[in-house]
Order: sequence, then C-alpha cells, then structure tokens
Amino acid sequence: MIDLPSVDLSTRYLGLHLANPLIPSASPLSKDLDSARRLEDAGASAIVMYSLFEEKITAETRHFARFFFQQALGHGEADSFHPVPANVQTYQQHYLEHLQKLKTHLGIPVIASLNGTSVSGWLDYARDMQEAGADALELNIYHLAANILEDSQTVENRYLDIVQELKKHIRLPIALKLSAQFSSPLHFAKRLEQAGADGLVLFNRFYQPDIDLETLQVVPKLELSTPAEALLRIRWTALMYARVKLSLAVTGGFHTAPDIIKALLAGADAVQLCSVLLTHGADKLRELLGELAAWLTEHEYESVSQLKGSVSQQHAIDPSAYERANYVQVLDSYSYPVGMLR
Repeated sequence: MIDLPSVDLSTRYLGLHLANPLIPSASPLSKDLDSARRLEDAGASAIVMYSLFEEKITAETRHFARFFFQQALGHGEADSFHPVPANVQTYQQHYLEHLQKLKTHLGIPVIASLNGTSVSGWLDYARDMQEAGADALELNIYHLAANILEDSQTVENRYLDIVQELKKHIRLPIALKLSAQFSSPLHFAKRLEQAGADGLVLFNRFYQPDIDLETLQVVPKLELSTPAEALLRIRWTALMYARVKLSLAVTGGFHTAPDIIKALLAGADAVQLCSVLLTHGADKLRELLGELAAWLTEHEYESVSQLKGSVSQQHAIDPSAYERANYVQVLDSYSYPVGMLR
C-alpha cells in the first residue's frame, strides 16, 4: 500500500465506495492480469476494463459461419480437411473469462466497458457482464451522426432507448461515456438521468482518421491525449455539478495532479486516467495520489468530499466565468509578441 498524508481521499462513484478518485480508464493496461495488479498496487481505486466491441463479435460470428459451419456447402469432402475445433474460445468468451479473473484476483471494483451498436446487442452482452461479476457497466456509444437525414433528436433517442432497455433488465449501475458534441449537454444529461442512467463520463475521445498524402488512403491515426484537453471536461463538469443527480467522472487529458484537483473542485466524483499511464506506467498513479494528498493537506482540506464541487458554477466566485464572459476575457487578454507590427 502507498503511504499518504493523513487526509481522506475516498469518494463515491456509481454507488461504489472508492479509496480515492483515480481510476485507470478502458485501455490495454487491463488486458493483462499482472498489469492490472500493478495498477491496484500503485493506488488505483477501481479499474475500467478494455471495451468489448459488438462489431468484433459480429465479424467473428460471420467468420466462424463461413469457415467452420458452412465449409461443406458444395464441397462435402471439406469436413475431413477442416474439422470444427472442439475448444474454440470466442472473443466474447475470452473477455468474460478475463473479467472473472480480474474479479478473482483484484480487491478493487472492476467496471466492464461495452461498445455496442444495437439495442439487443447491448442487452445480451450487458447481461453476460453482470453474470461474470462486473461491479458496474460503462457504455461507450460510438455513433458518428454522419447521416444528413438524421436529426439531433434521433441521435439522442438512440442513447435514451439503450439506457431505458438496459435498466429494465440489468441490476448494475450504468455510466454513459459521452461525446462533447451534443447541442445541449446539460439538457441531455437530465434526460439520461430520467431514463435511468447512474453516471456520466465526460468526454469520449474519438480518434480522427488521417489522409496519407502518398497513397491518398484514409488511414487510422492514434494520438494520445494532451493536458490541454482537460479544460473542456472541467468546464462541463462544473456546469453539470448539482444540476443532475448523476455520478460524474472525467476522462481525457488528465496528466497532472493540478488538473485532477481542478476536476474535483469542479465537481467530479472520479478522474479516469489513460494516456498518462500508457506513457509513464502504473507508478505514475502513486505519484499523482501523493501530490493530491499533499495539496489537500497544504490547503487545509480534510477530505476530497470537502473539496468536491466547491468551484462548480453554482459555487464559483464568478459563475459567469464558465460561460461567455470567460471567452471575452481570454480574447482581451492576448498580447502581441514584442516587436510585432500591429
């Protein structure tokens, strides 16, 4: 265990009592048991598993149907050349088995992550995750509204329908990992609360495709987050705090203790970390927790709960600073480099 100053770092997220607000988010770090153990030893209060993708399950099913179960169509002799293996483990079975392994060997909550496309898929896979022992479920709804005939109401209803259907059949607390690209995030958050959601994760980072200038192919491009991205999450957390009864987590751009503290001041219950851990390893958690505890002690806070939400919009000295007034002030604060003609 890590040795921290005498301050209460505990928090509640999705109804779970956590030792501190720092949670490794869905990433390759949870694919290996030893890696997950290192995260727990370094101070992780819970862990979000890597995502189960419905598209991968569907593609695997088609693959099996073609090469195992339909191989003899028109070629009866194929059965003797390519018999169906007796012990094939599917992608979904491997995920659920690993979830059970994490639950068996870790002493912290394990949050399963589901990236689905259909309502029936969400329900079936969520049930399996619940039976495998997940403590909570994070829904990563990746939907790019690229259909010109699809209006914003239809997009929002897709999320609401999924939440409502899951809450009819699933006992697990459910958090939605949202994009920042909604017309009215506050209103939508309230609708999700009414639909039965238990929490929100602000915000999903959609990886953007790139164009290869030599081949003119559209290619995937992976970019880790930067600290500059944290401010968007902090701002919307401050705007949502106390306006909805949802647990609030932030993710994307949280690399330093000061940014984590700002998220808590804005009202976050938990801070999810990914890029910083991929870059620096599990021990970075220990460092961040030490810095968080030291800051709280230095500023005479007794607990994270005392700190949480104290600089949300409702409690800020100047609430308008979270809205347009801040935009104007930033523009007016710009100064030209010395020697530049104006």
